[in-house]
Amino acid sequence: MMIKKILFLVMIALFSGAKAQENATDLLSIPGPIEYDGIEFYLTWSKQPSKTLFRQQYLPSDERIEDFTQLLDFSYFNKEIEMELAVRQKVESIQSREEKDKFAKVNVTESPDGKEFIVDYYISEAPSKGDSFVEYNIYRFKEMQQGDQKKFLILSFAKRNYGDLKGAAKALSKQRDHLLATMIEYKIPEIKVATSSGN
Repeated sequence: MMIKKILFLVMIALFSGAKAQENATDLLSIPGPIEYDGIEFYLTWSKQPSKTLFRQQYLPSDERIEDFTQLLDFSYFNKEIEMELAVRQKVESIQSREEKDKFAKVNVTESPDGKEFIVDYYISEAPSKGDSFVEYNIYRFKEMQQGDQKKFLILSFAKRNYGDLKGAAKALSKQRDHLLATMIEYKIPEIKVATSSGN
């Protein structure tokens, strides 16, 4: 199923170790830097993995993808996507980690008008090389309209705490309410695909 393949590409992104690009191309016409939670985030990576999916990642100016503590990701589908299916697949991908990752935990919130969903979750990694970390992610699923065409956006924010996993998880859990409110209240900028992709 194509949607599953596309969403899988999005889901594994934070662990793909994509290197930051020099002068990443703004594919979505989003004026930068982006101010989020009082911090300026700069476009560091962009890619068009398929004809209809455009992705951009943003980091604070002093951070690198290899050891970031905060990351913003825009995954924009230039077509209609079935939101409940996308949300369910995301939730299932985290639930499948729960047996081997004792910090994995996922929650789902639906907006009052039913037009948006938030999936927020914790995961942990203890790599053989590098520091262990707990990561808190918030995925905001939003249907968008451009003229008579339906589009779809997954806006995600990741926050990592490195070091002792128990302490890192505890510190992140204390920030959850604030981080969740920040994502829910964030005003999504106007998005316009800047490439001539024939859409």
